[in-house]
Amino acid sequence: MTAGLTSSGIAYNLYRILVGDASKFGGKSLYFGVMVVAGPNVLFNNAARALRKKECSPMAFWLATAVVGYWSFALGMFFVSIALAL
Repeated sequence: MTAGLTSSGIAYNLYRILVGDASKFGGKSLYFGVMVVAGPNVLFNNAARALRKKECSPMAFWLATAVVGYWSFALGMFFVSIALAL
């Protein structure tokens, strides 16, 4: 799970540094492609921000956290299996 969340954060930060505005470099298709890997990081940040602003319930936050955990686990297993195969 840690490998998935770490790769998610790295992918999102690289995307924001290199692309910045998605409309310049392929628009939504590039954004959605990056979000497959970067999604857990973005979802957790949005859920934490909404909880701090009292825009969502604690139950919704923990549901989002559970989704992030599963998504990170799947990404981590994928990347670790690729690393072991190499």
